[in-house]
Parts: sequence; C-alpha cells; structure tokens
Amino acid sequence: MKKAVLIYNPISGQKTNRKQKVITDFKKIETIFSKYDYQVEFMKTKYSGHAKEIVLQLENVDLVISLGGDGTFNEIVSGNLKRKNPIVLANLPYGTTNDISMMFGLKKNIYQNLESLLSGKIKEVDIGTVNQEPFFYVAGFGKFMNIPYDTKSALKKKIGYIAYIINGIKDFLFNKTPLYEITYEVDHEKYHGLYSFALFSNATRIAGIQNFYNDIILNDGKFEVLFCNLKKKQDIIKSLIYLKTSDIRLVPGFYFHRTDYLKVKFIDKLKKPWCLDGEKMEKIETEYEIRINHNIKMLLPNNDTVNNLFHKEEKI
Repeated sequence: MKKAVLIYNPISGQKTNRKQKVITDFKKIETIFSKYDYQVEFMKTKYSGHAKEIVLQLENVDLVISLGGDGTFNEIVSGNLKRKNPIVLANLPYGTTNDISMMFGLKKNIYQNLESLLSGKIKEVDIGTVNQEPFFYVAGFGKFMNIPYDTKSALKKKIGYIAYIINGIKDFLFNKTPLYEITYEVDHEKYHGLYSFALFSNATRIAGIQNFYNDIILNDGKFEVLFCNLKKKQDIIKSLIYLKTSDIRLVPGFYFHRTDYLKVKFIDKLKKPWCLDGEKMEKIETEYEIRINHNIKMLLPNNDTVNNLFHKEEKI
C-alpha cells in the first residue's frame, strides 16, 4: 500500500457560516484514499510556513496533497523544491480563489475532486522562481499585487472572493498608481521604462479570471510576462474590459514576453513586496531573477482541460 500525507490549512479563506464545517469529513476522505490503495496521514498547519517545514521532514511518502488555498500549496511546493528526493504533489481546493485547482478543472466538491486526482495521471509541471523563491502559477509586483496578501483572513472567511474585489476597488479609487523606473533583460534584449505593475505567470487562470491567457503549456519550459505602464484610472478600466472580451496582450500599454529567464532591476524602490501565489515575498530587493524549474511532478485529473495544458509527447 502506498503512503499519502494530506496537509490541511484550517484557516484557509473558504467562505463559511456557523452551521458549516471548516474542514470536512476525514473518515470519508480516508475511505477514498483506501479505495486507491493509499494509507493516508493528516497533518494540520499551525502557523505560516508550517506546510513547508512539514514537507521538508517527510520520509517514505509517495504523495503529498495540499488541502487549502493557493498560498498553502505554494508553501508545499517551496518545501518540495528543497528536498533531495521531491515527492509527487496534488492540490485540493479549499481557499478563497483556488486558481490553481480551477485551472485543472476541479470544482467545489472535495470528495469528487479527490477521486479525480487519485484516478488521474502524474505530469511534470514547470515552476517559476523569483530569486529562488517559487511560484506555481503567478508572481507580480506593483499596482493591485498587494491585494491578495493584504486582505484579512477574517474578511475572506466571511465573504469569500468578494473580499478581494472590495479591497481592489478601494485601492483603485483611493490610492495613487505609482510608476516604477525599471530596466529588464529578456532573451538578450534590454528594456527601460516606467511601469505600474508586472505579472509573471504559468497559468490560464489568474486572480479568478478564467482564460487570462488561452495558449498556455505548463511543460514548455517557459513562463509568460506582462509589463504594464498604464497609470490613469480610465486606461486601467479599459484594459479590464478588454481582458473580458479579447486578448490582454493586444492592449496599448501592455508589453508581453514568453521566456525561461528574465532579470529586473529597480531604479525606484518598491513600495510593497512582490506577491507569489497570493502570498507576500518578505524581502524587497533591487534586482530580481525569474527562472523556470522543472523539478515538480503532480498528480492531476485525467481530463481534456488538463491534457490541453501539456505537450502531447510528454513522458514521465
């Protein structure tokens, strides 16, 4: 029998009410694992960074499943990348936005999602790093990038994804949009300019927006880059409308690249830290290197949504 560890975050931002359990029926989960020939151990995170520590200390484990939000999974990926013998990972959505799992076609039902994962296939997924700190699906700096980590957990618990929208509107209406003087180098070309924000991603779904990009391959050794120099409120509103109706890469004021390495240097100091998968990158630097790491294997559902995100010739 194979061994699995399910790491769960009891304070993930799932919208709940007093009659609803915060975490679900573990006996039922254990039965599903047993059906697929797994013995499972449940481990609860107790503080920020704990999931990373747990993964680093695991021995003789075949599968680690994250039950929490995108930030919890980011911690598990971080720990796994530091292991000499990385473990196969999987992700059950139980957060506020759940961009990662929704990208793979998972829904709201934990038990159905677990069945889909355990009956799925192992695939190798590209992981991005910013100064060696990993992000699974998105990293960024500048305008709006602080919203995920500055939104209070209590508010997310109470009203879910709407908490992000409220804070985003407040930031948009009442805070100025700074432009940072930046130089960056990509594919042996150097650029210089003033930018309000930038996104570095390997995902079709970002900030709850499905099909943010519609041509993503998760094992092509590349990540997608979007720099923006828009500052005026009316221009930002136009870009958001455009995102819903067409390709954001075609909007004036946006600059797109697809690469495996990019270097950014700030002439102006950042006011807020970078965001990595919804979590705050603690240290503010002057220079950042963004790279691709090929070291993560994931157990994913065997469906068309997932299969279309990978090269057909992939072999594990």
